[in-house]
Amino acid sequence: MKRRWIAPVALIGVVVVAGSALAAWKHASLVEADIAAASQPEAAEAVAVAIAQERQHSRTTTSIGTVVALRSITVRNELPGTVKQVALVPGRIVEAGTVLVALDVSVEEAELRALEAQAELARTQFARMQRMSEQRAASEMEVDTARAERDVSLAQIEKTRAIIARKTIRAPFRARVGIADVHPGQYLNEGTLLTTLQGVDESAYVDFTVAQQVAAALRAGTNVQVLASGAEHATAAEILAIDARVDPVTRNATVRARLHDVTRAPAPGASVRVQVPLGVPTLAVAIPASALRKGPSGDHVFVLEQDEHGDTRARTRLVKVDALSGDEIVVTDGLSVGERVATSGSFKLREAALVVAETPAEAVAANAVKPANVNL
Repeated sequence: MKRRWIAPVALIGVVVVAGSALAAWKHASLVEADIAAASQPEAAEAVAVAIAQERQHSRTTTSIGTVVALRSITVRNELPGTVKQVALVPGRIVEAGTVLVALDVSVEEAELRALEAQAELARTQFARMQRMSEQRAASEMEVDTARAERDVSLAQIEKTRAIIARKTIRAPFRARVGIADVHPGQYLNEGTLLTTLQGVDESAYVDFTVAQQVAAALRAGTNVQVLASGAEHATAAEILAIDARVDPVTRNATVRARLHDVTRAPAPGASVRVQVPLGVPTLAVAIPASALRKGPSGDHVFVLEQDEHGDTRARTRLVKVDALSGDEIVVTDGLSVGERVATSGSFKLREAALVVAETPAEAVAANAVKPANVNL
């Protein structure tokens, strides 16, 4: 009976001894690995470093505006008639007084010659009556009648000349001609649309709308920034006036600003973006946009600080971003002027990571993705 228990007990003893030996070997291996890892230097991440700078920052709101020429008219004919001459070339710049459309005035010119002859006769008769009155051969009534006939003839001449002038349509100011569809021989009814004229001036207007709260803080003389579609840089404009009436539906007020550099402005009627300042400019902290990281807890940056051993390490810092200004972001909370932040390569960082600061050019080259070799 005792012999039956000897074999299992021996087997259990062998297993226990083998397990203990294996555990001792594994523990020794882990200790050796820890010792080897402790003797290895900590891996450091290479990043570009930027210094937080102080900038003057103004909070802004964006509105959609429309470019308006200082002088813009729609050209129509006041009197009916047949077109005799046309000088409407779309896109052409015409000077003030240039004839745009001339209607046929042959009938009016003939009437004018007849009226001039009648006026000459009336002047002769009036002069004769004056001489006869001096000799008491004509009464004062006859002299007054002759004077009235002369004045009526002269007035008829002026009327006919005015009609001729109104049938000759001229540019009232220096302007650019719009699209036209008028041809010689065409009969035009009164009030027919001929073309549009956009004044060619050294400046232009920009009309835009803002909320009534924003309009209440704006004043004439305030500068705004106007950015046209496709333009790389904004153009400054000066507010001229704020409409005294607020739209009861949208609760917005119309604002008119004046562009001084029309060479960088689009054509009248074009849509532009207008950046309107809100409040007084304040000092804020600006850092490169590449330094900003997104995370579950919000926007943050990695601030580079030295530890007790003098090594540079990355520390996560939550920040409040107010605006994007070109390649920089404006931070209103969480960062101080002069602090160092990681820019290019910051995506590799983690809390307390060892950092090697590089110049921006070196960091970009280190983090660039090398092209893969493709065999065709």
